[in-house]
Amino acid sequence: MSAKKFFTNEQQLAIQKAIADAERATSGEVRVHIDDECKGDVLDVAADVFHKLKMNKTELRNGVLFYLAVSNRKFAILGDKGINQKVPENFWDNIKDTMLQHFKQQQFTEGLCKGIEMAGEKLKSHFPLQSDDKNELNDEISFGK
Repeated sequence: MSAKKFFTNEQQLAIQKAIADAERATSGEVRVHIDDECKGDVLDVAADVFHKLKMNKTELRNGVLFYLAVSNRKFAILGDKGINQKVPENFWDNIKDTMLQHFKQQQFTEGLCKGIEMAGEKLKSHFPLQSDDKNELNDEISFGK
C-alpha cells in the first residue's frame, strides 16, 4: 500500500487535528511524514526528512517529527535540539512504546494521534504559547515519493 493511501481522508484530517490541537498551547512544531518504505536506518532517514522539511529552522529548535514507513512498518520520532535538551533521555521511547501498542492492534491513526498528543503536552510544559507565536511549519501530512 502506498503512503498516500495508508490513511483515509478522514484519518488524515484526524491526524492534522491532533497536530493543530498539540500546537494550540505551545510554540513547538509537530510534523508527520509518511513514506512508502524506509531504505536504510529509520533514524537516519527520519533525520534526513527532518532537514528536508526545514524542521531544524524553527526559532526555538523545538520541532518534533513523526516519521512512518508503511510498507516495512518502521517509524521514528525525532525532536530538535531545543526540546531534546529539556525532556528526559527516554521520553521519545515512552511515546514510541505507547504508539506501538496501538499499531500492534492495527490502530494506526489512534496511535499516531496519541503520540502527537503526548509530544504536545511536553512541548506545552517547556515551550508555552507566546502572544506573538506564529505557526512556523505546515500542519499537513507530508508524503515521500
